[in-house]
Amino acid sequence: MKNKDKTLNLDLAPIERRNILVSGKVQGVGYRKFVVGHAVKLSLTGFCKNLPSGEVEVEAEGPSEKIQELVRHLHQGPPGGEVEKVIVSSALTLKHNADFTIAY
Repeated sequence: MKNKDKTLNLDLAPIERRNILVSGKVQGVGYRKFVVGHAVKLSLTGFCKNLPSGEVEVEAEGPSEKIQELVRHLHQGPPGGEVEKVIVSSALTLKHNADFTIAY
């Protein structure tokens, strides 16, 4: 008997981790809270943090489709923010964080 359900089962999707560097006016505008809100809605784990350079670093772990959706949100940013550049690269290892947090 063939399975007629063609929906993607994200529980079986491979898990990956991405390091994302966001530059522009992304500090002091609620950007990290914005990131956490979207990451939690997408059931991703990882963290985001401000860097001394004025950029925000995001590490997100989960199914590729969910990470891609997060990246689309990162390009937009919160009201008052101005995203100039989003650079996505593969993280070397999975870390299996329990949730998504703001790191300090």
